[in-house]
Amino acid sequence: MVAMAVLIASRDPAPPPAAYIKVSGGLMRDMTIHDFDMARYLAGDIAQVHAFGANVVAPEIGRLGDIDTCTVSLRAKSGALLQINNSRRCTYGYDQRVEVFGSGGMLQAGNQRATSVASWNGECTAARDVVLNFFIERYRQAYDSEVDAFVSALESGSPMSPGFDDGLAALSLAMAAEQSLRSGQAVQVAAGNS
Repeated sequence: MVAMAVLIASRDPAPPPAAYIKVSGGLMRDMTIHDFDMARYLAGDIAQVHAFGANVVAPEIGRLGDIDTCTVSLRAKSGALLQINNSRRCTYGYDQRVEVFGSGGMLQAGNQRATSVASWNGECTAARDVVLNFFIERYRQAYDSEVDAFVSALESGSPMSPGFDDGLAALSLAMAAEQSLRSGQAVQVAAGNS
């Protein structure tokens, strides 16, 4: 399937402490960077970035020179359009969702919950457990798989995937988003962010 439009939502349950914000490198580098990775995975090289940011949930983050909420629009070299939105506060838990619309249909990955049980009764229909509260709970199995793949690559001498270049490309996109945020303009991304 060729991706034509991608929506990525990533929202933390609560803002991190001020001590973390002071050294994190900012929202684009410590949070949105993971979504830049996902964007590249789904749509390939990114050609253009346009970022908007605000302080609407944690004024103390603004006082430290960072933002707590952002929307980033991306245009992939393939022509696919991508939208990322992040927030440092989400009252219902760790919100991580992605939707990919493409030539063959649509794929969606939603939030995870402690159980898949839904309650139907006289007061509610389809009531479900709250979403898992943080990334450690949500991605525990993925982290275990990553460690296994890392050890396997070391033992076999095979290349790491993702590799250094993937991390560098995501950082390049974070820096382009920061530039866009400051200038208010879309930023063209240098070739080779794959």
